[in-house]
Amino acid sequence: MKKFNLLVVLLLALFTLFNVGESYGQQSAQDTSATSTDMGDIEFTTIGSKEDSLANGQVAGATDTTKTTKVDSVANKTAAVAKPADTKPNSLWVTFGLGLLAGLAAFFLPCIFPMVPLTVGFFTKRAESRAKGIRSAIIYGLSIILIYVGLGVIITLIWGASALNQISTDGFFNIFIFIILLIFGISFLGAFEIMLPSSVVNKLDAKSDSKGLGGIFFMAATLAVVSFSCTGPLIGTSLVAINTDLLTPIVVMFGFSLSLALIFTTFAIFPSLMTGLPKSGGWLNAVKVVLGFLELGLSLKFLSTADLAYHWGILDREIFLAIWIVLAILLGVYLLGKIKFSHDSDLPYVSVPRLFLATASFVFAVYLIPGLWGAPLKAVSSLVPPLSTQDFVIGEGSGVSSTADHSGKKKKYADFLHIPHGIDGYFDYEEALAYSKEVNKPLFLDFTGHGCVNCREMEAKVWSDKNVLKRLKEDYIVVSLYTDDKTALPESEQFYSKVLKTQVNTVGKKFQHLQAERFGTVAQPYYVLLDTKGEVLVSPPIGVEYNIDTYLGYLDKGLSEFAKRK
Repeated sequence: MKKFNLLVVLLLALFTLFNVGESYGQQSAQDTSATSTDMGDIEFTTIGSKEDSLANGQVAGATDTTKTTKVDSVANKTAAVAKPADTKPNSLWVTFGLGLLAGLAAFFLPCIFPMVPLTVGFFTKRAESRAKGIRSAIIYGLSIILIYVGLGVIITLIWGASALNQISTDGFFNIFIFIILLIFGISFLGAFEIMLPSSVVNKLDAKSDSKGLGGIFFMAATLAVVSFSCTGPLIGTSLVAINTDLLTPIVVMFGFSLSLALIFTTFAIFPSLMTGLPKSGGWLNAVKVVLGFLELGLSLKFLSTADLAYHWGILDREIFLAIWIVLAILLGVYLLGKIKFSHDSDLPYVSVPRLFLATASFVFAVYLIPGLWGAPLKAVSSLVPPLSTQDFVIGEGSGVSSTADHSGKKKKYADFLHIPHGIDGYFDYEEALAYSKEVNKPLFLDFTGHGCVNCREMEAKVWSDKNVLKRLKEDYIVVSLYTDDKTALPESEQFYSKVLKTQVNTVGKKFQHLQAERFGTVAQPYYVLLDTKGEVLVSPPIGVEYNIDTYLGYLDKGLSEFAKRK
């Protein structure tokens, strides 16, 4: 019973943090990141920071004569600001927590848990005195941290922040991550094991027998290598789930290794604690299988991101939900012992914790079922494809915007882009600005993205409020600018962006260039209120804001300012 109490708490917390980690990771690396890339004299800033406010205020002042998406060189230079990240500490703390929990989960996997007696035996034989034994155990723990953090540093040096941000919505990159997670998930189900060459393991094991600090370090290295088949998928999932920025790989690895280091160091110093551990057995493989199901479910998010950005149409919302429902049901059936994989032991009875965990899995499946007919599913709205991809929806309030304007002319990009909640908006800045002049209404710029988790959260939890929706539908001209859309631009519209230092050849890059040039940031979501001249109404613009009253206040302030300028 003790082992399954630990199992339930661990798995439920892990599932929660995987979702939180993805949400906050997107916020720190894509949605609300302080992306400090080498883009001429512009450094992108964090939404809501003092420097971002200054930049937007300066840009607003520099756009008095701006009639189109381009501004003069003064605006570009005044957008160059320092790069502190006010929201970064919170994001990194969540990232650190994700790493800690992943390390805790790894401890209960079959590749690591049985190594506790070996570790204790190793230090018991070496300990010439109590003090020396404690010192050796602490060095062992520090070695574990050094090895994993070193791996995080290597990942950072190879890829770096800017490269990972650029490829985070690339279709082939997301397909690659999908395949990797799919392989990891299948391996956790027991189809095969991902292992490093035995020659590497044997060499490290031989060196661990040597005396001195070197032997302790190689003992830690042996642990890292031997456990790779279990820790590899967990580490990989943790890293890709949060769309890595410059510090994230190091923070994840530090949190992950700190969990393992504290556990193994504690047992090395107090070997008597081993008597309180549950015995190794089939329950260890059950943990692995449950994690395998979670890996398979998470992998679909990356396939969905690529599918949305390139408009392949292979993973619409109902197909995505159907797969999740089946996986949740299979997980519940597995926990009840009705499905048995190759490495599973016989299950003589179903324990109470297993029953509760299976019940939770079935409840989750039942919760998802109404989504097949258009239910909003706010709890998972940031992870599933948008409602606009669904073929059949019952009821109202979930329609898509019209593809034609008031004159019957087809709106640009409206045949493949959509705005939720039936908002009749635009998808091109110049087109929307021209219409706002015609009807004398302020413009609501929504810098968004297909792969933006927080954008979907905002649309589901804030835009759905009746008062917010009323403002957006009646008082503003909404224009959603998808900065990660991969639809190719006609050659006549392509150009080289000095601020992005790349050829603007897709719809997404076109609006990413606009956002970077005008506002000195590439963060999503990013909401800007403009008057009919293209001047900022409220500075600074806002990003993620789940407080509905605050969001309404921002919209109302924009309307008030617009009334003054009429």
